[in-house]
Amino acid sequence: MSRSVLYTSSPLLASKTPVWRSKFIVAMIALGFVGLGARAAYVQVFGNDFFQRQGEVRFARTLELPANRGKILDRNGLILASSVPAASIWAIPEDVEQDKPEVRAKLKQLARLLDMPASELNAKLADEDKTFVWIKRQLDWELGQQIAALDIKGIYQRKEYKRQYPEGESAAHVVGFTNVEDKGQEGMELAFNSELAGRAGSRRVIKDRLGRVVEGVGETVPPVDGRDMQLSIDSKVQFFAYQKLRDQVAAHKAKAGSVVVLDAHTGELLALANYPSYVPDKRQNLTGEQLRNRALTDVFEPGSTMKPFTIGLALESGRVRPETIVDTSPGRITITGSTISDTHNYGVLTVEGVIQKSSNVGTTKLAMQMPAREMWETFSAAGFGQKPQLHFPGAVTGRLRPYKSWRPVEQATMSYGYGLSASLFQMARSYTVFANGGRVIPATMLKTDTAAVGVPVFSERTADQVRKMLQMAAGPGGTGQKAQTVGYSVGGKSGTARKQVGKNYAAGKYRAWFTGMAPIDKPRIIVAVMIDEPSNGQVYGGLVAAPVFSEVVQQTLRMMGVQPDMAVKPQIVTNGVEESL
Repeated sequence: MSRSVLYTSSPLLASKTPVWRSKFIVAMIALGFVGLGARAAYVQVFGNDFFQRQGEVRFARTLELPANRGKILDRNGLILASSVPAASIWAIPEDVEQDKPEVRAKLKQLARLLDMPASELNAKLADEDKTFVWIKRQLDWELGQQIAALDIKGIYQRKEYKRQYPEGESAAHVVGFTNVEDKGQEGMELAFNSELAGRAGSRRVIKDRLGRVVEGVGETVPPVDGRDMQLSIDSKVQFFAYQKLRDQVAAHKAKAGSVVVLDAHTGELLALANYPSYVPDKRQNLTGEQLRNRALTDVFEPGSTMKPFTIGLALESGRVRPETIVDTSPGRITITGSTISDTHNYGVLTVEGVIQKSSNVGTTKLAMQMPAREMWETFSAAGFGQKPQLHFPGAVTGRLRPYKSWRPVEQATMSYGYGLSASLFQMARSYTVFANGGRVIPATMLKTDTAAVGVPVFSERTADQVRKMLQMAAGPGGTGQKAQTVGYSVGGKSGTARKQVGKNYAAGKYRAWFTGMAPIDKPRIIVAVMIDEPSNGQVYGGLVAAPVFSEVVQQTLRMMGVQPDMAVKPQIVTNGVEESL
């Protein structure tokens, strides 16, 4: 028989509990329920937007719909750069079942398809705590399909676009390239990135933990493809110019070289090539020497190629005429203690002969008759010391100091191309003065069908007179005889400048130039060539740079359909005249 418990018999239970304690406990319990209710109200009502967003972050995604980047075309519609579909491979390491033999075999096949060491692939998949890792990006689309056929759990791919550059290294410095995110990094890809890139679209979706799209939510914003850009470049002229430049750099064991071809009527850039170069879509181990667009970014003392501007000013001011006599004996002149010399004592020359023989002494004597201000104004008007108005990254200004700071000897040396600096592009553009009736015209890298409106520098008469002198300089007895070409009359000026290293000129290091135009009576093109540090026994521009000019002129005019204006072969004197340094 069970006995009832007498609670009153226990001293603990029989003791009286204070009333406030029980009230306190009940109050705390009630307060807890109130707190829970308030929190629930905040989550469900007042702070609902915040928690909705946090929830969406964990399962909702906005997918970017990439726009197709616009093509870059040459003047004839040939493709210089275009985008093609590419597969980018990624993985969720924790989902790759590497402990299974059949998966390990597939991973070996994957590494082989990716042209990647198996150890490198395993290293990418080693951290199982990661939920995303890129394996390799922008593979050929066909290769991506082969990888998808392996059907490896945890290995996925994403469709992207990559750029292709059919012209390769010949047009690399013009076209440039994009990075893995399809954004322009160099050249026209960078200059017109916003126009080429277009505008990406978007799509709102819900994904599961494996990144798979479960359903779409919201409205899809379609992408807007980028705009195609048509350049003034002629890909055939570009390739030929690059090829001849590359061969000449190799033949003369030179450090580098550049060539620029301009349309003398419109200012369109038909070719701009540099060597060394690179392949835009294969940039492994790319060096700064390959990447530099020397024709636009590097400045040099132009040497004797500046003499036509000094002579042009002397003619324009009425101080001399083409037949005016200039005595260059004894082949040197001293200006405020500094001696300026010619390579030979040319004796008595006409003004035409000063250009033909490239006499430093003759040019100096003419320059010292003119105020420094007039020389500075003429050089500035021709574009020297001015930033080129060219929509292209990296185009430099060059250097032309204010005339007020010129000393007499500096005025003398500037007259024949020392003490100022310019890029090869600036030199090519400046010679439009002599091809367009004394007007310098703006240059462009975009195709145009309209003749350019120039800025006057000389009168048409002066421009014609100087152009005749340039023809003499490239003819028998001139310093640029190797510039002559079959079927077309040419005119131009060679230049050879010592390389400046720091504040001094480096011994045995030169830059060889030739800048000119053809046909000489009605110029259609202007070609400028620079060879940097030729070291195979010849350093003069008339011997090193002029042959490239000759070949590029002949091929370009033929491609343009320009009728030959000469029926005779070039006359080249084997013991050609050397220009003064």
